[in-house]
Amino acid sequence: MSKSLVIVESPSKAKIINRYLGEDFVVKASVGHIRDLPVSSSSGRGKKTTAKDKKTNPLFDRMGIDPENNWQARYEIMPGKENVVSELKKLSKDADKVYLATDLDREGEAIAWHLREVLGGKKDRYLRVKYPEITKAAINKAFENPGTINMDLVNAQQTRRFLDRVVGFMVSPLLWTKVARGLSAGRVQSVAVELIVDREREIKAFIPKEYWTIDADTLTTHEAFLKLQLISKNGKKLEIADEKAANFIKDELKVNVFKVAKVEAKKGSLHAPAPFTTSTLQQSANQKLGFSVKRTMMVAQRLYENGLITYMRTDSVNLSAEAISAAREQIEKNFGKEYLPEKPNFYKSKESAQEAHEAIRPSHPELSAKDLPASVDRDGQRLYALIYARYLACQMAPQTYETTTISVEAGDYLLRTSGKTVLFEGFRAALPSSSKDSNLLPKVCVGEILKLKEIIPQQHFTQPPARFSEATLVKELEKDGIGRPSTYAAIISTIQDRGYVKIERGRFYAEKMGEIVTDRLRKSFKELMDLNFTASMEDNLDEIASGKADWIDSLNKFYGRFSKTLEEAKKPASEGGMPENKAIVTDLICPECGKYKMALHTGRTGTFLACQGYYDKTVSADKRCKKTLNLKEIDLNDFSKKDLSETDEAELMRKRKRCPICGSVMDAFFIDDSHKLYVCANSPACSGTVLEEGNFAAEQNQGPVIECDRCGAPMVLKDGRFGKYMACTNTECGNTRKILKSGEVAPPKEPAVDLPELECKTPGSHYVLRDGAAGLFLAAHNFPKVRETRPVLVKELKRFRDRISPKFYYLADGPEADENGNPAEVRFSRKVKKQYLMTESNGKPTGWTAFYNEKEEKWEINLPVVKKSTVKKKQTVQKSSKK
Repeated sequence: MSKSLVIVESPSKAKIINRYLGEDFVVKASVGHIRDLPVSSSSGRGKKTTAKDKKTNPLFDRMGIDPENNWQARYEIMPGKENVVSELKKLSKDADKVYLATDLDREGEAIAWHLREVLGGKKDRYLRVKYPEITKAAINKAFENPGTINMDLVNAQQTRRFLDRVVGFMVSPLLWTKVARGLSAGRVQSVAVELIVDREREIKAFIPKEYWTIDADTLTTHEAFLKLQLISKNGKKLEIADEKAANFIKDELKVNVFKVAKVEAKKGSLHAPAPFTTSTLQQSANQKLGFSVKRTMMVAQRLYENGLITYMRTDSVNLSAEAISAAREQIEKNFGKEYLPEKPNFYKSKESAQEAHEAIRPSHPELSAKDLPASVDRDGQRLYALIYARYLACQMAPQTYETTTISVEAGDYLLRTSGKTVLFEGFRAALPSSSKDSNLLPKVCVGEILKLKEIIPQQHFTQPPARFSEATLVKELEKDGIGRPSTYAAIISTIQDRGYVKIERGRFYAEKMGEIVTDRLRKSFKELMDLNFTASMEDNLDEIASGKADWIDSLNKFYGRFSKTLEEAKKPASEGGMPENKAIVTDLICPECGKYKMALHTGRTGTFLACQGYYDKTVSADKRCKKTLNLKEIDLNDFSKKDLSETDEAELMRKRKRCPICGSVMDAFFIDDSHKLYVCANSPACSGTVLEEGNFAAEQNQGPVIECDRCGAPMVLKDGRFGKYMACTNTECGNTRKILKSGEVAPPKEPAVDLPELECKTPGSHYVLRDGAAGLFLAAHNFPKVRETRPVLVKELKRFRDRISPKFYYLADGPEADENGNPAEVRFSRKVKKQYLMTESNGKPTGWTAFYNEKEEKWEINLPVVKKSTVKKKQTVQKSSKK
C-alpha cells in the first residue's frame, strides 16, 4: 500500500509532523518557495533565441511577466531547488494522495499552488491542510478535514508580487538615467523611505525654543519631602521664556506662604492589552528585548516550527475557547482566583485583519519559559517568555489604582504634584511594567502650611520630532495601512540594503540618496508615493483574497495609470519629466586648473566635489579638467556618551550651522586641512553652501582620545571597513578597540590563554580562554575552523589561576558550585554589563546566581525562588583572597 506524501515548508516542522502522523505518511520539506519569477536578467540563458523571442519586450522578458498580454507569467525553478523538486516529483508519483501542509497565509497558499503546478498529475489527489499550531491535536484535526487550494489567496499573493515586480523593474532604470546607476525603487519600500525622509527633514528644519520650568522642594509638617511643580498664575498657565522671567518668579515665590489648597483622590483601572498580533509582537520585542523586526520573526518562526507557539503571522487578536479556558486555569493555579475576571476577556480585531486564525499564543499553555526544552536558545526563551506573559495577562483582571493630586497655593501661584498607589496589581502580576507603578505621596491636609526648602528653575529646549525606531516605524506603517505585518521585516531590511536609510543607536537616519530618490519619485509618481493610495492597494489585495475583486482587473487598472505616469517621467525635466540629479556649485576654485569652480555631486557611493570644467563643451574632451576631491563628513555624534538621546540630538542641532537660504541645519565636510564645506541638509532641493577657510588639521582627528591599554600611547578615532574604531598612534603597538553600538569604546581585551589540558568535543581540538565583548568564554584553539565554544567553569579558572590575568582572580575565587553540587559557570549580563555566576541542571538554569560586590569584595548569592515567593534570599561568601 502506497504512503501519502505530506509537503511542509521547513525540515524542522517536517520532523515533528512526521512523528504525529505515523508510518502511513512521508513528510518532506520544500524549504520555502520552489519556483518564482526569473531572479535576474540572466535567467533563461542557454535558451535558443527564436524570431518570436526577438519580438517580445526585453523588459517584460526580464520581469517574467507580460502586463500587456493578460499578465502571462514565466515561473522558473529557483536556483538551488532542483534536487528538492526532483525528490518531491519522485515521491509524488508513488503517492496516492499529496497533502500540501504549508503555512496558512497567502504566501503559504501560493507555495502550495506552485507545488501542485510543478509536481503535476490529477488535481483531485492534492489536498490542502491548515493548522494554527503544530500540536498533535491540531495536526490530527487538520488531516481529518482537508480542503483544496484557495485560488483567491493565491491570486492575492500573485497580485502583490506582480505589482512589486512592475514598479521595481520599470522605475529603477529611470532612476539610473535621471539620478545615479545602481538605484532601485519599490512599491511599498519607497513609501517607507518617504516616512523616514520626511521625519529627517522635520528634525533638521526644527529650531529649538528655550523655555523654563520651576520646581519647589518642600517639607510637610511631619518633615516628609514633597516636590511640587509650578503650574499657573492667577488661573492662567505659565509659560516662562527665559532665565530673567524664571528668576523674577523665583523671587516672588520665596516670599509667599505655601498652603495646601486641595487634595484629590481618584480611583482608576488599567485593562490588560490584547494578545500579540504580528505587529504588536514585533514592537514589543523591539522595545523590551532590543530585537530587530527581522530577528523577532526568525525567532518566532523557530518557536512555531518546534510546536511551541501558534502561527506567528496574524492580524487577529482572537483566542479559541480552549486557549481561553487553559489560560484561566493557569492564572488561577499560579496567581489565585482574585486575578481572574468574572467573564473571559474578549478583544476585537481590526476590520482589515486577514486570515481568521488566532492571535500568537503558546501552543502548550502549561509550558512556561523555564520549562522549555534545552534545545531552545536564549533568544527563543526570551521571546517565548514575552508571548507567554502577554497570553496570560490578556485573560487577567485589570490593575486598579488610586491617583492623588495635591494642589498648593503660593500667593497668586499654583503648584501641583501627583502620586499613584496600586491597589491591586491584576494583570501586571504576569506582565510587569517597565516603569514604576507606584509613586507614593506623603499625607497632607487642606490648609496645611508647607516649609519651603528650595526653588529650582530649570532651562529646557523644545525637542524635535522623535526619530523612528523599528518599533515606532512598524506602528506608523500599520497605522497608515502600508504593507502588512508579515512584510514589515522585509521592508525594513530592504530599505537598509539599498542604502536609503541607516540605523544608529536603534534609530533610523535617512541617507542623502534616500532623500534624493524620494524627491524624484514624489515629483513624478505622486500616486505611487501617496500613503492613501498605498493603503488602498492593500485593501484591494484583501478584497482579492476574499473573492470580492478580480485580480487581473485590478492589475490592469493599476498598470493603465502607471504606464502613462512612467512615460511622462521619462521626458526631460523642462517638459515636466523627472528632474535630473544636478550638482551644486560651490565657491571653491578648482585647485588643478584654477579656472572653474568645484561642484558638489551626490552619488550612490557618497558625496564628492568635481571641477565644472569637465562639462565645458567648448574644450575638447581630452583636455577638460577631471579633478575631483573626496569629502570627509564631520560626524557630530558625541562618542563619550553611552547613548545619544533625543535631548542630546536637539543640543547638537542647536550648535549646527544654519543654511543662509532656507534656515535648515547644514551638514559639514572636511575638504582638506584648510577648507571646510557646509552643505544644506535639504540639498539638492536647496543649493545653500558655505565655504570656510582655516587650519583644520587638528580638528580632523575628531572623537575621543584614550590611553592605549597595552603601550600607554594615545588612541584616536578612525574610520574602517566595518565602521569606527579606536587605533593606537604607536605603529609598533598596532592595538585597536571597537566602538560599540552604544557609542562607548569597548573595554580592553586580555590576550587569549592556551589551555591544551581542556579538550574540545571535536577530536584534535582544545580550548583557549578568550576575553570577548561578552566576557570570558572558552573557544576551540583552531576557531573558526572548529566552531566550538562554551562557558568557562569557576573550578577551571581556579585550576589555571597561574595563567589568567589578575583582573579575573575574583572569578576564580567565586563559589565553585551551588548547594546541590551543580558547577558554577561564568556568564555575562548585558543588562548590568557584568560577569556573574550561574548553575544549570540537565541543561536548564537552576535559578541560582551569584554577583560580585566590588565595594565589599564578596560574592552575593541569589537562591532559586521557592513556590510563590518573589523575594530572593541572599547569602554572602567572603572573598578568599584580594586582587
